[in-house]
Amino acid sequence: MSLISKRIGLAALAVSGLVPAALAAPMPPKPPSAPAIRHVSHDFGTPVVDDYRWMEKPGSKRLATFMREQNAYTRKVLDAIPGKQALYEQIKQDANVGAAVFWVTRTAGKIFYMGLEPGQDTAHLFVLDKIGAKPRLLIDPMRFSTNHIPQALNFYFVSPNGKYVAFGVSGGGSEQAKLRVLDVATGKLLPIGITRVDGDNTDFPPVSWLPDSKGFIYYRLHKFGAGAPVTDFYQKSRDYLHLLSANDPTGARDKPVFGYGVARSAPMTLAQDALVMTVPNSKYALGVFTENEELQSVDAIYAAKVADLERGAPAWRKVAGRAAAITGFALHGATLDIISAHHAPRYKVIRYDVTAPGAPKTVVAPGRDVITSLAAGKDGLYVGAMRDGMGRIMRVGYRSGKTTKVKMPFQGGLGQIIADPQAPGVWFHLAGWTTPPAWYDFSPATGKVANTGLQKPPKVSFAGIESKEVKAVSWDGTMIPVSIIMKKGTRLDGRNPTLLIGYGSYGITITPYFDPTSLAWLDRGGILAVAHVRGGGWYGQAWHKAGQKQWKINTVFDFIAAGQYLVDHHYTSPAHLAGEGGSAGGITIGGAVAWRPDLFAAAIDSHGDTNALRMQFSPNGPPNEIEFGNVLKRRDFHWIYAMDAMAHIRTGVKYPAILAITGANDPRVEPWEVAKFAARMQAASTSGRPVLLRVSYQSGHGIGSTKDQYVRSLADQDAFLFWQLGVAGFQPDFGAGTPPKRMVVQPSHNQGHSAKTGT
Repeated sequence: MSLISKRIGLAALAVSGLVPAALAAPMPPKPPSAPAIRHVSHDFGTPVVDDYRWMEKPGSKRLATFMREQNAYTRKVLDAIPGKQALYEQIKQDANVGAAVFWVTRTAGKIFYMGLEPGQDTAHLFVLDKIGAKPRLLIDPMRFSTNHIPQALNFYFVSPNGKYVAFGVSGGGSEQAKLRVLDVATGKLLPIGITRVDGDNTDFPPVSWLPDSKGFIYYRLHKFGAGAPVTDFYQKSRDYLHLLSANDPTGARDKPVFGYGVARSAPMTLAQDALVMTVPNSKYALGVFTENEELQSVDAIYAAKVADLERGAPAWRKVAGRAAAITGFALHGATLDIISAHHAPRYKVIRYDVTAPGAPKTVVAPGRDVITSLAAGKDGLYVGAMRDGMGRIMRVGYRSGKTTKVKMPFQGGLGQIIADPQAPGVWFHLAGWTTPPAWYDFSPATGKVANTGLQKPPKVSFAGIESKEVKAVSWDGTMIPVSIIMKKGTRLDGRNPTLLIGYGSYGITITPYFDPTSLAWLDRGGILAVAHVRGGGWYGQAWHKAGQKQWKINTVFDFIAAGQYLVDHHYTSPAHLAGEGGSAGGITIGGAVAWRPDLFAAAIDSHGDTNALRMQFSPNGPPNEIEFGNVLKRRDFHWIYAMDAMAHIRTGVKYPAILAITGANDPRVEPWEVAKFAARMQAASTSGRPVLLRVSYQSGHGIGSTKDQYVRSLADQDAFLFWQLGVAGFQPDFGAGTPPKRMVVQPSHNQGHSAKTGT
């Protein structure tokens, strides 16, 4: 599981004035500090001080007490910020200006999609007989809730005949789903409930139906024993065949057909995950070995006949291996198209015949565009790409081999592209920083693109908002793309509250997206900026590799460079600049405040990997070796030490204000990582600025959180930042009769260089 989280925003309010610096009135009585118990290890000759190592002990009551007390204190502080409740109401309003439509599937003439309607708190599964018809609700995940614990639909997969939906629901942000099957016509559940099924509808699809719809193959984690090391949790996965005719509700008698220790012809390592994938128009199934549950990091692809798979006796034959540098693929009949980085830093598309494995032929040669996705339609292969973050689509005819470009409705971020192997054309999702999202339909017969109307435009206007694309110079001269979103006519006087967001891992790109909830920030004069740092995928594989492993520190320095650009060009100043990173972006924001504490007034660490040296010893540590390395190896240790924020926090430094956020059920970044970072910052900083720990006890990594959970968290974050960045109307008075003292922010030295963790 990669480490990933993403900020989305809300609301519209009047602009508040600014005060020169944040005011620090006396705070409520602080809870006890975390005990600092001396711990020094000497790793490959490097002394590593970790006085909060005790927090990692499983089931630590001391840690639980620390987190409860810190969270209670954080609630008192945040709830005392003037304007926060009004901010929450505005964000809540803008979170409901329109419907979200995602994970669209076209099967058997029907349209299935996940939808989050205005007023709904969790995304539901709907089905349409055709565009314009009334949607029918299939699954409300809250029907599976007990004690009002939030539930989320992790994945759904429709049988080729459109009669059944296999789906998984998990509670409290745990992402640990139970696989069930629904009869589409009746809405009734079949007697199936299989546990330990992990994945989603994007990077790691855990279920694949047999072409005849008589059953499916599913990915399942191994049964984790009580005495097993926690690092074994995501290892030894297998894929099992389940037939609907079998009287086996829990899958206890299901036979493994691919994965760890299953087939000698397809050996699997502990570092890999295994998937089996089928498509309706092919007699072949694919067996896929990935790393870190990512289809963008594929080690090998095997093929077997579906008929043999149905009998439970597939004969797997290797089609492509690690040398192909696979980051995506699509199957059509016996044709396997692969996105390859081999001698192609921005990728190319190569084609294999699964019936006669051999040297592939190039279908789309490498060029200026970064190839991102593939979709196999009945008529041709559709290739998703981007240039400078803006989406593009090409069509490659199966018979002619001719490549044509799809005319995009506007310049924006390309989301999911979907093709029905039994129908011509392609659907795609497109959105811009200031342009609402929509689903579009390309017809190869007419060559035209039309809005499907599947997603209605939200009732909100961004007419007063503009976006800019600029580039900042990083420490080594590399130009770092930065997207800036702000109100039209904003004065560049260095006084604008500005939030810089960065990630930078797994080759993931933050492409343009439309976010009504950001209006709460923008309408108060705030500026949003996104740093497209190395480690992401803005310029393809080479950009990713330049921020990975031994080059990971580039991610931190690129982020700092983007912040320095915003200061140097008078968008903001250090007194009004904040940074945010989540998940793997904890490396980015943690490193940025450690290296350049003078550049930021505040920072948000959201479920962040701020203790990379210890990530290895958590359940999600081994799966992330491909991205960060193995701390137990001498060579890897030194670059992981460099990217570890905890290792670079120094006592006696004036650090920015910190809001550290975690979920008690986070399966990707252990809550103790965030708690350790907060405790160390509280002990080390002499700035007088607050270091707060916010804990959600009914969520995890943010995946599967309800809309209200998101809205409340965003209101807390924005209110905290407005307070610390000096926005009038957000300055609390904690002590009656006690004059507040002014915070002094260190001036920028104009010399800094600029650093996500995937789950």
